[in-house]
Amino acid sequence: MTNRRTFLQQTASAAMAASLATAALAAKARREPRKFKLKYAPHFGMFKESAGADPIAQLEYMAAQGFTALEDNGLMGRPVEMQQRIGETLARLGMTMGVFVIDGGDNWKTSLTTGKPEFHEKFLETCRAAVETGKRVNARWATVVPGYFERKLPIGIQTGHVVDTLRAGAEILAPHNLTMVLEPLSDNPDLFLRTSDQAYAICRAVDSPACKILYDMYHMQRNEGDIIQHIDLAWSEIAYFQIGDNPGRKEPGTGEMNYKNVFSHIAGRGYTGVFGMEHGNSKPGKEGEQALIDAYVAADSF
Repeated sequence: MTNRRTFLQQTASAAMAASLATAALAAKARREPRKFKLKYAPHFGMFKESAGADPIAQLEYMAAQGFTALEDNGLMGRPVEMQQRIGETLARLGMTMGVFVIDGGDNWKTSLTTGKPEFHEKFLETCRAAVETGKRVNARWATVVPGYFERKLPIGIQTGHVVDTLRAGAEILAPHNLTMVLEPLSDNPDLFLRTSDQAYAICRAVDSPACKILYDMYHMQRNEGDIIQHIDLAWSEIAYFQIGDNPGRKEPGTGEMNYKNVFSHIAGRGYTGVFGMEHGNSKPGKEGEQALIDAYVAADSF
């Protein structure tokens, strides 16, 4: 009887200890933010239902959910004071600043392909302003879109004009460790830069560490497909990735792309940079924001 009582007491103690250990682990998980394997970078507005309208509160929420980077295409248009607050908050939270757009006005239509001096000079002026913006948030990458085709000129001449202007821009950016990343797009067939091999050739011609490729996987799935092979072909000139499933341009898992495999491949090649979350939420409200987080948890589980 004594042995049986001792056995039952020991069993109960062991069960209680296991229960306490499980509770302690759960409490620790609640206290410690999730850490994704990769540097996924949300945009402002993705979590406004959960965090509110204030950009700083949204940054705090992103960090609490385990995100370690930020993208802000419209950063150059924000007041200097807000740029400084964003930079200070990123530093405090240990987050990396992703891309902002080198935006000199109507960024898409104003075309570097024309060779017109006014477009060339406007771009260089905007690069100088981008340097100051980048300093406030410790940015290392900034998006560039060359603009529309100039259909009155042969494609080689257009390309030469683009190379000349980008080379001059790179000379402004390089001393400040700011890299322009060229983004091939699928939004409009009038846009000059549309494929990764075209961007690769331009980067090789510019021949500067301050001119590389932004490989937006949503756009490239639409324009060229075969994502992993094209990434490998252009690898030496890719400095940055962006995400969006196709069709729909929403979070991973909502379209045809296997982002878990793509992320695993890119990480396996040693990439440690930022993955910009340049897409919408597939569902509205807080439920949609949680679904977005869950999608990244799943895609990050490679």
